[in-house]
Amino acid sequence: MIRIKLVAVGKIKDSYLVAGIGEYLKRLSSYCNLEIVEVKDEKIVSNNSEEKIKEIEGKRILEKIDCKEFVVLLDVKGKEYSSEEFASEFDSLINEGVGSYCFVIGGSLGVSEEVKRRAKWRISFSKLTFTHQMIRLLFLEQIYRVFKIINNETYHK
Repeated sequence: MIRIKLVAVGKIKDSYLVAGIGEYLKRLSSYCNLEIVEVKDEKIVSNNSEEKIKEIEGKRILEKIDCKEFVVLLDVKGKEYSSEEFASEFDSLINEGVGSYCFVIGGSLGVSEEVKRRAKWRISFSKLTFTHQMIRLLFLEQIYRVFKIINNETYHK
């Protein structure tokens, strides 16, 4: 079974997001082994520059990535895909034998250059800005949609 790890900065606090995430984790359990790993977000304080904060959070992210994992960064500057295109690209990777993925959602300031370099694929969900907590739910819904598309199963459009 395909293994997917989602490394995300920060904790989910809003109950509606927790409920939605729980629902998609349940739905995804028949398609993949999915693990969510949360790393601590760094407080924004005046003596820490944005770059320093991204560097600290980046080290926390990189500690959670296994060297064998195919790393995908959810990045506003990444390539945009339709759901069908995303499913096709993901299916191609599966067919090439990639069985272990690590998707990364950075903090509110983004991610360090080191995390960007570690990623083999950078995708954007939209040019719109979303909270990194909300993107977690959107990501899980899209991964669920990908598996439905790959398996030719119906799911609302």
